[in-house]
Amino acid sequence: MKSNICIIGGGNLGKAIAEGLLKANYCKAGQITVTRRNLNGIEYLRDKKINISSDNAKSVKDAQYILLCIKPFQCKEVLKSITKSLSPGQTIISAVSGVSITDMQAILPKNTSIFRAMPNTAMAINQSMTCLSYTDATEKEKKKVLELFDSLGKSIFIEEKLMDAATILGACGTAFALRYIRANIQAGIEIGFDATTASLIAAQTAKGAAELLILKGTHPEQEIDKVTTPMGVTITGLNQMEHHGLSSSVIKGITESYKKIKG
Repeated sequence: MKSNICIIGGGNLGKAIAEGLLKANYCKAGQITVTRRNLNGIEYLRDKKINISSDNAKSVKDAQYILLCIKPFQCKEVLKSITKSLSPGQTIISAVSGVSITDMQAILPKNTSIFRAMPNTAMAINQSMTCLSYTDATEKEKKKVLELFDSLGKSIFIEEKLMDAATILGACGTAFALRYIRANIQAGIEIGFDATTASLIAAQTAKGAAELLILKGTHPEQEIDKVTTPMGVTITGLNQMEHHGLSSSVIKGITESYKKIKG
């Protein structure tokens, strides 16, 4: 039937999804539509052959997958505006923080397949970590949605009650990781590197460290032990960081962000 993808919301996340799907060759550019009230911010997508529109109701009619990439306060209004344009067999995927599946079920037609997704902006380079939850979905639909997000990085199914936690750890986590890398760059400049070189070393080192854990399935401490020698420079640096609260600051930042999202 329908194989098109409609992304409602042409902000950073919506654009990242569209560009990531295209880069992954998941579908053809002409199968993707991105909507936004003001087209000025997404007009460049036309150069990539991606469809753009300011009409949500019209855009969802021919879409198999409808991705909501809007602000929480916009969700109710947007869902109401597209409800009459929906037909059986379409799948709603919401990347809206704080809006539950139950909230959406109250507006959408009965038996609509609804998924929640918590990705991050690394989708644009097909390196996102996406957490998914669902209701009223068949095994085939679950497989298809997983395939869609796997094309943009890595994805897993979690219980919906953990979606707020996934927002903090996976989405906000991008900013937390980048702040650590920025600190590395600043330190690198202080000890002698120019900014460009320090940035490359810091970013690639962080990428390599993450890949060690993903590909080898090891615990961070196992990899730390491999580069930490008695009375060496690594343990000296690690101990100084811990004395100044590195781990406790990260944990505190994440838990306080979680308290904020829970209200």
